[in-house]
Amino acid sequence: MKKILLIEDNLDMRENTAEMLELANYNVRTAENGKIGVEIAKEWIPDLIICDIMMPQLDGYGVLHMISKNPDTSTIPFIFLTAKAEASDVRKGMNMGADDYLTKPFSEVDLLDTIEVRFKKSEITRKAFERTEEGLETFFDEARGLSELQQLSAERRTKMYKKKETIFREGDYANYLYFITSGKVKCVKSDDYGKDLVTDIFGEGEFLGYMGLLEGDEYIETASALEDTVLSIIPRMEFLELIRKNRDVAATFIKMLANNVKDKEIRLLQLAYSPVRERVAHTLLNLHRQFGKGEQEESGIKFSREDLAAIVGTATESLIRQLSDFKEEGLIKVKGREIRVLDEQGLQDIVGM
Repeated sequence: MKKILLIEDNLDMRENTAEMLELANYNVRTAENGKIGVEIAKEWIPDLIICDIMMPQLDGYGVLHMISKNPDTSTIPFIFLTAKAEASDVRKGMNMGADDYLTKPFSEVDLLDTIEVRFKKSEITRKAFERTEEGLETFFDEARGLSELQQLSAERRTKMYKKKETIFREGDYANYLYFITSGKVKCVKSDDYGKDLVTDIFGEGEFLGYMGLLEGDEYIETASALEDTVLSIIPRMEFLELIRKNRDVAATFIKMLANNVKDKEIRLLQLAYSPVRERVAHTLLNLHRQFGKGEQEESGIKFSREDLAAIVGTATESLIRQLSDFKEEGLIKVKGREIRVLDEQGLQDIVGM
């Protein structure tokens, strides 16, 4: 049963609207002012919020502002109730991130239709789109329908990058967001002595270049193809317009882009404090889960020893010695460049998972 929070200071309006919603089989909680409404929203996490604009203590704009600042409530669909149909009121609410509005007095049909449409649109942005080129197109197509964006380009240009070819360099102006249609990409940062540290490996169905777009005007890493790679290229302004104009899409897109933040933090901590044996085991586990479990159960991970060493943060010779130890212990099987994980639990025991 969907949960709806109704924030309305007028007792008659609050009770009548709540009754309509309960008869439509929604689980409803009510608040008589914005301050109470915000507290209920944080505690209860409703599926949708309906909120009056003109209220004492904290008006509807203040409620929306508070809701949007909290990560737990920022993506909840938000519908304004207004007794005034003035364009300025509606425009202000929508610019702040409201998803829809209803002008009082409204009929039961108007109320329920607006809620149903809002739930359908919200589901579009919450679904896990396939991490394929078709999934990317689906995401952008649905985003167009959500926000009625007029300026999203109908076609995204694709480009082939040969193995070892540079895609962008650290300090370059961030013109594009990239989506990997096929292949693998590594991102590296260089220290003052010219030594490269591999900060991440991206594979099919992942985005790269987004940190430069979100944090400023420049790419913060250098990206190059680990193998022949095809990228879909999304112009900077198209990406920024998308996340600026639609709160749901922005939240979904950012979650898609940041889904590996926790793993990166763990890796950085291990790089700083863990011995080489643990770091190699952790790297093999991550790469195995990211690239070694394809359609074939016996598929392995294929990276040069130099790239693996850069990911681990150690010398190539040290990496090779550790791989030999793991092979002797029966944890992995090595054939040329391919490494096949034989005992995932054994590697987890080394890492301490």
